[in-house]
Amino acid sequence: MLSERHKTRETIELLQVTVTMLVTFAAIVLGLLITSAKASFDDAAAQFRSYSIALVQLDLSLRDYGPGADAIRAQLRTYTASAIASTWTSEKAPPGNYYPRVVPSSASDMTEESTFLGRLLTQVGRGIHALPVTTPQQKRDQLDCEHQMQNVLSQRWQLISALQAQLSTPFVVVLVFWLAVIFLCFGLSAPFNYLAGAVILLSAVSLTSALFVVVDLNTLFDNGFFTISSGPERDALAHMLAPDDGRTATDPIAATGTTTGQGTPAP
Repeated sequence: MLSERHKTRETIELLQVTVTMLVTFAAIVLGLLITSAKASFDDAAAQFRSYSIALVQLDLSLRDYGPGADAIRAQLRTYTASAIASTWTSEKAPPGNYYPRVVPSSASDMTEESTFLGRLLTQVGRGIHALPVTTPQQKRDQLDCEHQMQNVLSQRWQLISALQAQLSTPFVVVLVFWLAVIFLCFGLSAPFNYLAGAVILLSAVSLTSALFVVVDLNTLFDNGFFTISSGPERDALAHMLAPDDGRTATDPIAATGTTTGQGTPAP
């Protein structure tokens, strides 16, 4: 629809040079974004697996202490089950009513961090500090529990810090602007027919899907297309619920000595 003076050879060559430059910049930036997002996603998944292992190790240390730590183990199970149910809301929650299915939020909550879940872990730590020590073996077991508890807290905050690294919105806006300019130049030099329109449309959809992958990889626990699996933490909870060696398998509710209602954590 442009007049002939806008379709001269010099103008078309200028468009080609401009598009080549923008395409090169956009390709480099988009490639770096995808690589960085995938690396961040893999690092967060690895940290989450390490955190689940730390929870299992803490539970094992509490088991080694003996029956006196059963109440603390019940609190640890409550925390783990609550974290699963409140994080992966689109998945089936762990069975049982010994934990709150909906974790209450507060104004002090940060991204990917719940004050309520933090208080549950704090109760576990206080319980470990208050364990009675009457023998040298119990003293060693308590020190081991405290060491594992510190490891859990350290792993938790490292994971929270990793999850708070979000994609910069202004950066995405600038990249979208570059792509819009590129496709505008394509449209100025493209012939006016269905085939050219279909090719440009498919190219736009392809680049949009690449941007979608970048954005979705940065929303790790928001039930998106790419999300960290709940498997490691569910495996940790299953290990906590397994019967002790030589002891009777206990139900999480019976282990706490109380029955709680929906939305109320076990003491």
